[in-house]
Amino acid sequence: MTSSGTPTSTVSGTDAGDGSTSTGGGPTPVSRGENVARVREHLGVLTSAAMRRLDEEVHWYRQLPAEDRSYVALVAQSGINAFVSWFAEPTPTPHGVGEMFAAAPPELTRSISLQHTLQLVRLMVDVVEQHSDEIAAPGYERELREAVLRYSREIAFSAAEVYARAAEVRGAWDARLEALVVDALVRGDGDDSLRSRVSALGWSGRGQALVVVGEATTRLDDVRTAELRRLARRAAGDALVGIHGDRLVLVLGGEGDLVAAATSLLDRFGPGPVVIGGVVPDVSDAPASAAAALAGLAAAPAWPQAPRPVLADEILPERVLTGDVTARRTLVAQAFRPLQEASGSVLETLSAYLGTGRSLEAAARRLYVHPNTVRYRLRKVSEITGWDPLDARESFVLQIALALGQLEGGATAG
Repeated sequence: MTSSGTPTSTVSGTDAGDGSTSTGGGPTPVSRGENVARVREHLGVLTSAAMRRLDEEVHWYRQLPAEDRSYVALVAQSGINAFVSWFAEPTPTPHGVGEMFAAAPPELTRSISLQHTLQLVRLMVDVVEQHSDEIAAPGYERELREAVLRYSREIAFSAAEVYARAAEVRGAWDARLEALVVDALVRGDGDDSLRSRVSALGWSGRGQALVVVGEATTRLDDVRTAELRRLARRAAGDALVGIHGDRLVLVLGGEGDLVAAATSLLDRFGPGPVVIGGVVPDVSDAPASAAAALAGLAAAPAWPQAPRPVLADEILPERVLTGDVTARRTLVAQAFRPLQEASGSVLETLSAYLGTGRSLEAAARRLYVHPNTVRYRLRKVSEITGWDPLDARESFVLQIALALGQLEGGATAG
């Protein structure tokens, strides 16, 4: 190459110790050191070409906020600078690869995915390859292309490490935040910050929510907890998992049948009762569902024949026995008050039926009516309350509701 930088032609010869090639008396070819200088001089060309390609070809880059775009551009520039530095002084393991990501904040891994980052690597390789004939001296084009391919591999591994480390940190933080959110729901702290916290955990907020509680399995370690979380989200859409001592607490949300979703996860609980709290409109109302489910779990031993899982509202009488004020109010509001306000002596008939050992004939004699009249009125009780007096379990529910209503000062039924 002449002093003006114009490359000269070369012919085959023997390699010189400094990397130059003897041409048997012809013009002295460009040495590797001079070739590196050429690459350094064209650093601006490579950077400008990379930025132009980003703007023209990478659609997700154009959609990023201005601050994130600046960080992505900084990463791309750092990658090209680091490559040129390594090309000048190559080492078995390319250096400076990890430093190219240091200029960007860790939060950038939330804005662009690993796939996007690898797309940046491919773009950088393309830029260097396209300009290799322009910036490399004759005879060094192949070396430059091979060098950038090797370096891009190291960048890809480094990017994967950065994202893995960020995912590990984020996973640990998410696990702590999830535990705090579930604990707040269990304690009944449904403040305004709850919605933002569950949003940070990926809760979409679509549909309703409910809470399921039961005994935790002894094998529920971090790996199995993560697996359970994935299964729950596949079943319901949104899910949070909490371990409270020997109890497993699931918070499910979504637009589908949440009770069915909870039932499908039954085998993930340990032995013993599993209680499903009431469906609530939003996760911010989940503390009410959690309270009902936990009260049901405490009262479940009083009903050995309870189904598994059992709805919290199906175990209201037993919850009353444990002192659950909410269950007491629910029974009075849903059973006693409607019957008290109904016409046709349905409350009096129910009292007579329950008070005579659930006998239609005995109740008819006490009321001086025909047994068919008693049967008709009891059907009205079922229509009004949803509980059938002729069913053994549901008549027990109605008897507890009747007793509670009378204790609260309701009219005494004859």
